Amino acid sequence: QQSGRRYKLFLKRRLRIDKRHQSKDSIFFRDGVRRIDFVLSYVDDLNKEWEKKLERRKEFESNLQKAGLELETEDKKESENGKIYFVKIHAPWEVLITYAEVLNIKVPIKENDIPSTVENPLDCVLAPLRLPDKVMHPEPDYFTAPFSKEKQELYLINDESTFFSPSMRNRIVNYILTRCPYGTEEGKKKFGIKRLLNNGTYSAAYPLHDCQYWKKANDPNCDNERYTLYMEWARFLRFYKEQPLDLIRKYYGEKIGIYFAWLGFYTEMLFLAAVVGLMCFFYGLFTMDENMSSKEICDPAIGGEIIMCPLCDRECEYWRLNTTCESSEYSHLFDNVATLFFAIFMGIWVTLFLEFWKRRQARLKYEWDLVDFEEEQQQLQLRPEYEAKCTQKKKNPVTQEMEPYLPITSQAVRFCISGTTVLFWVSLIIASMIAVIVYRLAVYAAFASLMENTQTLQPISGLLTPQLATSVTASCLNFVIIMILNFLYERIAIWITDMEIPRTHMEYENRLTMKMFLFQFVNYYSSCFYVAFFKGKFVGYPGAYTYMFNRWRNEECDPAGCLIELTTQLTIVMAGKQIWGNIQEAIVPWICNWWGRRKARNNPENLYSRWEQDHDLQTFGALGLFYEYLEMVIQFGFITLFVASFPLAPLLALMNNILEIRVDSWKLTTQYRRPVAAKAHSIGVWQEILNGMAILSVVTNAFIVAFTSDMIPRLVFYYAYSQNDDSPMSGYINNSLSVFQISDFPDRTKPKLNPENFVICRYRDYRYPPDHERRYLHTMQFWHILAAKLAFIIIMEHVVFIVKFFVAWMIPDVPADVKAKIKREKYLTQKILHEYELEKLKERLCQGDKRATEKEFIATEGRMELSRAM
Repeated sequence: QQSGRRYKLFLKRRLRIDKRHQSKDSIFFRDGVRRIDFVLSYVDDLNKEWEKKLERRKEFESNLQKAGLELETEDKKESENGKIYFVKIHAPWEVLITYAEVLNIKVPIKENDIPSTVENPLDCVLAPLRLPDKVMHPEPDYFTAPFSKEKQELYLINDESTFFSPSMRNRIVNYILTRCPYGTEEGKKKFGIKRLLNNGTYSAAYPLHDCQYWKKANDPNCDNERYTLYMEWARFLRFYKEQPLDLIRKYYGEKIGIYFAWLGFYTEMLFLAAVVGLMCFFYGLFTMDENMSSKEICDPAIGGEIIMCPLCDRECEYWRLNTTCESSEYSHLFDNVATLFFAIFMGIWVTLFLEFWKRRQARLKYEWDLVDFEEEQQQLQLRPEYEAKCTQKKKNPVTQEMEPYLPITSQAVRFCISGTTVLFWVSLIIASMIAVIVYRLAVYAAFASLMENTQTLQPISGLLTPQLATSVTASCLNFVIIMILNFLYERIAIWITDMEIPRTHMEYENRLTMKMFLFQFVNYYSSCFYVAFFKGKFVGYPGAYTYMFNRWRNEECDPAGCLIELTTQLTIVMAGKQIWGNIQEAIVPWICNWWGRRKARNNPENLYSRWEQDHDLQTFGALGLFYEYLEMVIQFGFITLFVASFPLAPLLALMNNILEIRVDSWKLTTQYRRPVAAKAHSIGVWQEILNGMAILSVVTNAFIVAFTSDMIPRLVFYYAYSQNDDSPMSGYINNSLSVFQISDFPDRTKPKLNPENFVICRYRDYRYPPDHERRYLHTMQFWHILAAKLAFIIIMEHVVFIVKFFVAWMIPDVPADVKAKIKREKYLTQKILHEYELEKLKERLCQGDKRATEKEFIATEGRMELSRAM
């Protein structure tokens, strides 16, 4: 009966097709009925490997047909350049239902009758941000159950050709392609499309987009989902609109859908952090004129009379403190009491973000039928590469089946090579950072000498101090080194992960993620850690400076503190990475695509086929999402680990992410081939990385406030050393500078010139003066400040951690209404399945089936009652 219905449907549609006038911009076979689920392409190049490749293709395609797939080949004469063959693949109904059961795909059994959530009172206000309901919810919500060939009558199968969505179909076909054998070479069984792509047997393998992105397809059977995604989601002018997550999930699969859901949620949460950070910045801006430290530095009677010790040995001259007037004023923008508030706020914000994301993720799991989805069902399936490379076999203790395995000795050797390689590259980053530090020290003296002796730089000498000039140029140099090392290491990380031969897809992604993240963490953050926690901390004092490699004198901080230099470093690296990332993601694929199809862009659509159009696009690749997550997690580190130094970092991240969402959606919809759909119920190992960075951020920000900013020294002076009740901060600058007698300079470091015959100079530290019995040793105030810094770190960490854990405990990971819906759906789904089984049993009893006993009928009814009770 079903085969008769399919045959009538075939004839009905066949009559509508005039093969002579059929457009090649189609997603169907030549008959206009069978949908193209996947496309393979290859070039017939007559080289030494030609015959071997031909044999592989014949064997592979023959085995695909044996697996039930239907193939249709387009001759190279039909292609635009006359060189490429295209093999179109269609999965018939019998193949789809077989592998839907293997992959445990959930399908509809009944329309969802659970009432929707109560309307949001802010819906009227948020109406301009909403998308049309048909875009947000492209299909009804159903109760679902895993597909079973024996229970086809149970499912809502209205049309076999559309029952499985295109993303499900390409996922099933890809599963077959990755496991289909193509022969035996060198005594080993070879299989999988990936290996055939690597050895050049095929040039590409991809599912088709359903239409052109800028216009709807002429075929009425086409859903035009790509066009809808482009018009409603992938254009920058829609930046203020919500994302059509259900449509993204339907078209690209759950794995890509969950990424855009996370990125959108992260961007929404950044709005709050950006607003608070902006308020802290404005607080610093409006209180600049009230800052007593910068007032004293800029005052000619105070800062103008304080003679500072030279910034470098021999060549540099003595200088007056008020020459750093402008930089001290600007440092107050970020080094003020709001810094402490913002650091604590961001510690709590991170917790709120992670906890609320868990709730959002739980809601998506329910809405996208991922509640019972076990990652192991998909990800713990053996990788084809693992099966191919592991020749030894042993019995699986769970399945009791023989499966390939990698001996312990081989694993140990591979891990040693892998670990040594990673360690070498991390050491290379540290070496490059030391090289940048040496650059800082080497050019610092040159900048100091140049700025003091060049009259043309006098107008900007107040703003562009030697410290700032060195910091800016070193940050730019560091950014270039970061990009070069990053480019090289990406390829090394993939190579060593492949060499380890991970057993499953999950293991592969997790290992690669940890390698890449470790490298990127050291690569991007090492320079910021240096400026925040090492620069200016081990300087010594005039006459007894400390030197790197006994040659270069260690850097000093600006008299107003090191925080402004950390801000400069963070801004250059973070902004530079974001700008370069967007150029790399958007402009490079566009140029490649334009260059690749420059000859075909004027061809009419009936000559430029759908499979050729997609062939000329870029490949998204299995690691496409990995790089997107990595980019965002590195950004997350910038706005959490060092946010105390730059309250505007969340605002920069927010503006970048608004653009990032549209750039990612635009390139995925217009510049890349359609990725193979994949399931995922969470962001995976990235969740643990974010949790780790959230904890580390509390520690780093506490240290930045304590050791990098000037807040603690100012507070100690305010409460313990101030002698002016009317203006408690008066005299702070003079108090924070120690006195050095110029005659105590050793000959090798003593400045060549002293035209004004200065007797003493000042330097930033808390040491006894030269006429004291403990000359040049640390004063008690130094130890008071150090004790206050350590006490502050302990108190801040404990307060923030207590609040974080309390907030995390207060916010449940799964919303109460979602829990109730999950239980309700499970109950109704079990009831439907049991009723179906009961009806089948009744039919068997009525037909006189001896195997269907009365006891079996009573047991089935009892199971239904038990299910209701549960």
